[in-house]
Amino acid sequence: MNAPLRGPVKFDVQGLVQAIAHNHSNDSFQPTLTPTQWELLGSYLQPFALKQGQVLIEQNAQDRTVYLIESGGLSVHYEDDKGRVRLAVVGPGSAVGEGAFFTRLPRNATVQAATPSKIWCLTPIRFTELTNRQPNLALEIAMALGSLVSRRLANKPKRIAVT
Repeated sequence: MNAPLRGPVKFDVQGLVQAIAHNHSNDSFQPTLTPTQWELLGSYLQPFALKQGQVLIEQNAQDRTVYLIESGGLSVHYEDDKGRVRLAVVGPGSAVGEGAFFTRLPRNATVQAATPSKIWCLTPIRFTELTNRQPNLALEIAMALGSLVSRRLANKPKRIAVT
């Protein structure tokens, strides 16, 4: 019988690091982290794949998870009484879910995979653990997410793309 793993599980975040490094758009997630900090952050993130068309975030859901995009593209839609309106396509090196992360309000848009995508999620529980164990790293992540929210809100046509 194998012994259970002890300590945080480590995932290879180099693809995510590269995606973030190559995204120079106004919609990039831009934490300033050392390679050691990235490795440490990776132990708090969970990677997974989305198939094209798969829904990641449902409008009005009560979830606060933040998602970092390594590859692919996510389509953000706001559903009004007349149907869907596409707001944005979010690509590698960016994030979604930051609005509910900060506000604790229901999600204000639906996010689904426009193409097959690799995503990394940071749940509120894992962020709390990160905050307790690595406060400086958690602060840098929160500030980078806050910066992304601010840039998105300043971009008037895409304001509702804050999910």
